[in-house]
Amino acid sequence: MKFVDEAFIDIAAGDGGNGCVSFRHEKYKEFGGPNGGDGGRGGHVFAVADPNLNTLVDYRYSRRYEAKRGEHGMGSDMFGAAGADITLKMPVGTIITDAETGEVLYELLNPGEVITIAKGGDGGFGNLRFKSAINRAPRQKTPGWPGERKNLKLELKVLADVGLLGMPNAGKSTFIAAVSNARPKIADYPFTTLHPNLGVVRVGPEQSFVVADIPGLIEGASEGAGLGHQFLRHLQRTRLLLHIVDLAPFDEAVDPVAQAKAIVNELKKYDQQLYDKPRWLVLNKLDMVPAEERAERVKDFVKRFKWKGPVFEISALTREGCEPLIHAVFRHIQSERRAENEPVEVDPRFAGDAPA
Repeated sequence: MKFVDEAFIDIAAGDGGNGCVSFRHEKYKEFGGPNGGDGGRGGHVFAVADPNLNTLVDYRYSRRYEAKRGEHGMGSDMFGAAGADITLKMPVGTIITDAETGEVLYELLNPGEVITIAKGGDGGFGNLRFKSAINRAPRQKTPGWPGERKNLKLELKVLADVGLLGMPNAGKSTFIAAVSNARPKIADYPFTTLHPNLGVVRVGPEQSFVVADIPGLIEGASEGAGLGHQFLRHLQRTRLLLHIVDLAPFDEAVDPVAQAKAIVNELKKYDQQLYDKPRWLVLNKLDMVPAEERAERVKDFVKRFKWKGPVFEISALTREGCEPLIHAVFRHIQSERRAENEPVEVDPRFAGDAPA
């Protein structure tokens, strides 16, 4: 199935039904009085976060969604029925934006979360509502209110703990296939990955995290070159980035340090917050480097790259070094989660003023 992470839709909530002007007509009953009922409410449009969906492909083929209008009021004190609501199922991580203004309206972050994206119009009043001591036979009524209409942009940002970053053919797909049950396409040419892949890495019982593999970046990606710039948004919700570098490129004229610096520059141009995320350096394809040269090549790379953060040496093909890496990643993610869930410490001097 094609991965679709952006779509445009038009939605329209139902209009409210009109009120009714009616009077009671019964044999031998004069002055029966007004009995026109109100119109029914128009149907709402809801969105629900469905964890079973992972793309927005359904909204590429069907773009218009309309809820039913409310029924009109009738005589004999009969109110109109409310219009039927409609519910749109969307993947977890969908951002709903006003297509005309660009304003972010909603974000679906929790599975099963339900939001109202368009409200149906209220029904109009029948003449029964206008009866009073000085207006015994009202002939007023009001029309139903129109429902909300919106043009929306749907954008999907996958929810992953770890994002893989690197040039095409750096071994990202091989790595995610080695540490998870994901089975991405793997081949010996660039741009094998054409859409993001998600993999669940199981570290132990009830211990796991999600890895996102996006198409490789090239220099100029922030201006639209290559494929990766379309999917950088999927790294914005990750807790950690793994910068995977091919330490043994096929072309000996290619400098891995220059490629790594180009990736970092593209990341900074695209989004400063993404650039500031925790990032680890993962040197891949060590199985293609002679054992006696590995230490010297790694040392030379780190020195020329001027890297001060964590460095991991792996071979995704032979899975050498992958086990310590995923355990370190899991410990980092656990510490991040604990930090987010820790209660804020309150100074005991002001504990009485703290909100409940």
